[in-house]
Amino acid sequence: MQLSMWTYPWDVQDLGFETVEDDLRNRAGLNTISLATSYHAGRFLQPRSPRRKAYFPEDGTIYFKPTPSRWAGLAIQPKVADVIAEGGDVLGELIRRRDAGGLTVSCWTVCLHNTRLGMLHPQAVTRNAFGDPNYYNLCPSHPDARAYVRALVEDLSHSYNPDRIELESPSFMGFAHEYHHEKDGVGLTPEDEFLLSLCFCPSCLARAAAAGVDGEAASKLVRQWIVETCEHAVPVRRFPEFPQSGLDTFRPWPELHTYLLWRFEPVTSLVAELREVADAATMVVIIDLKEGWLGGCDLAALGKACDGAILCAYDMSGGDVADLMRTGRAALGPDKFLGTGYRLLYPEMSGPDVLAAKVKPALAPGVDGINFYNYGLVPAARLDWVKSAIQV
Repeated sequence: MQLSMWTYPWDVQDLGFETVEDDLRNRAGLNTISLATSYHAGRFLQPRSPRRKAYFPEDGTIYFKPTPSRWAGLAIQPKVADVIAEGGDVLGELIRRRDAGGLTVSCWTVCLHNTRLGMLHPQAVTRNAFGDPNYYNLCPSHPDARAYVRALVEDLSHSYNPDRIELESPSFMGFAHEYHHEKDGVGLTPEDEFLLSLCFCPSCLARAAAAGVDGEAASKLVRQWIVETCEHAVPVRRFPEFPQSGLDTFRPWPELHTYLLWRFEPVTSLVAELREVADAATMVVIIDLKEGWLGGCDLAALGKACDGAILCAYDMSGGDVADLMRTGRAALGPDKFLGTGYRLLYPEMSGPDVLAAKVKPALAPGVDGINFYNYGLVPAARLDWVKSAIQV
């Protein structure tokens, strides 16, 4: 079983390779490091760093040394984060240490969540039914965005030969909680947020039209509903059972329902292209959520397009995790990689017994890996919880 921990390169730089490897292998009992190789902005409390207690990473940068020839001619170009340009190639050193008997190396790769690039290339971002840009989300339908992610995965795989690439956000992103200082005085319902998350950019409309799908009609209906939402004095649920009711919610409106079913295509085809351009020896998996369909992820289709999935078990009980793993295995089939991911953050993980109960279903036969989040964000004592939870 692959047992890994999502880790930021600045934590490796701050604490040192020997300390990180010892913590992960001996203290936490893991055999893999999942290193962030492309990441977005944020603010991170650093409980163990000897250099700082708060860190603001550069937005939308990469954490490896790109090969210029693989990016030649592309409209969207990467920026190497200053901590790598100035502090050294963490991924390259981890690969060298792996080859000398160290930890297996996985590249945790954020694909389309990139506000810096969205601001630089607004033509390539998702747009709601009103045409407003979502600068934080490059669109999986746009050729320039697709070419950028293909080059990202191809370069990582062929230049560094990692054991695995974990794809985060190769999909459409939600309207809520993807940007900073978000303001909503209306009180959007879950269905409102979903409708505002739908992309009707020119690339999506053209791609849908080529498949015989009328995105303009779907957009007109969505605009009407959102306008009505904005006129209510207080929130009113249009679809009280959503999202539990899934896409069947919209079946009475065939123009929208058909567009929502088509929406899986750009994501699935992009992931298939990423698997195609990666080295055959590098496993390519997606990081997905229980309700990944909200972002255009069809797990069964994605399982055919790549090598498997890590399904995040955030805020779930042990019973929910067991159900997630059964559903995931059924969707992926018997031969694809199935992993799960847990956050070590308090109060979600309030003690070692809580973590152990949630991890236990993922240790069952048929599950291939477990990832934990996140090495640099939690006190060192929680690494002991991890080892205790996985040792049965």
